[in-house]
Amino acid sequence: MDREPEELQFLSLVGIYRTSAAVLLSSRRLFSQILLSLVLPLSFLFLAHVHISHLLFSQIDRNESELQRAVPDSTAESRLLSRLSAEWTAFLLFKAVYVLFLLVFSLLSTSAVVYTIASLFSAKEVDFRKIFTVVPKVWKRLMATFLWAFLLLFAYNAAALTLVVLIAVLTDQNTFGLVLVVLVLLAYLAGLVWISVIWHLASVVSVLEDARGVAAMQKSRALIRGKTLAAVAIFCKLNFAFAAIEFGFRQLVAKGGAGGAAARAGFGLLFLAALCAVVMFGLVVQTVVYFVCKSYHHESIDKSSLSDHLEVYLGEYVPLKGRDVQLEHYYTTGTGAAV
Repeated sequence: MDREPEELQFLSLVGIYRTSAAVLLSSRRLFSQILLSLVLPLSFLFLAHVHISHLLFSQIDRNESELQRAVPDSTAESRLLSRLSAEWTAFLLFKAVYVLFLLVFSLLSTSAVVYTIASLFSAKEVDFRKIFTVVPKVWKRLMATFLWAFLLLFAYNAAALTLVVLIAVLTDQNTFGLVLVVLVLLAYLAGLVWISVIWHLASVVSVLEDARGVAAMQKSRALIRGKTLAAVAIFCKLNFAFAAIEFGFRQLVAKGGAGGAAARAGFGLLFLAALCAVVMFGLVVQTVVYFVCKSYHHESIDKSSLSDHLEVYLGEYVPLKGRDVQLEHYYTTGTGAAV
């Protein structure tokens, strides 16, 4: 980023996108290495999951249809029940393994991109070997934040589901109840987007500041104030692109809508490339948004302190106790600024 820290607060939505693209282009080789080693496996894993899930669930759906036509208490029914039990077990195990690997590659990719951009911003020398030395240390901080975000989302979803069920029961599913359920669902979706935006920014906070878990979520919530619309717009656009890629891959490749094997393979590679681009750009954008929010709240982004903070991951620097090693507030006065 070639802008001064205090100028970042004035970036518009388009300005954030342009700055993110400039960051990628300024270190093409480094980001290409991150893409090939982490983002590509992550994207391939997701699309493979979509394809395999379709195959497994299609088989389960066919067997359940046959089960409905089978004679009760017959040998055919017993055989189908046994087959369905095995298929559901395989399906759930596959989902569990997928989620585990998805989590690992997601955290590693986020760690690598955030650390790289922060190093570039602080004018600190960084190479691919150094990134992979740091990433295993950084992703542990991200894991703590992820677990708290997961618990928050679980509680939020459980509360929303409970509220919808209570409304349905108490109103006997009349017109007023249906309208109320729709309003609750709209509020739920707005809250879900809000929590997701805070979570994504908290991931950057976990890497660049001495905060993780609940502290990172609280810091993220404070930072997002004043830039909420921009952050939500970016989140929604990126997730729309992500959903469009998933839908296209499911229809043209997984379900065979593209035609023959060659066409499906071609579309598969196209969707893989598109997903890699969206994931990489999204990771860069969320880091740029962090710096924009810091600038908007007049929190000085001291490059030397940031560099010292990053060196902690390499064991090259021991920060002073009781001091925020990275970022300080500054106050603008009529004649100058006092830190």
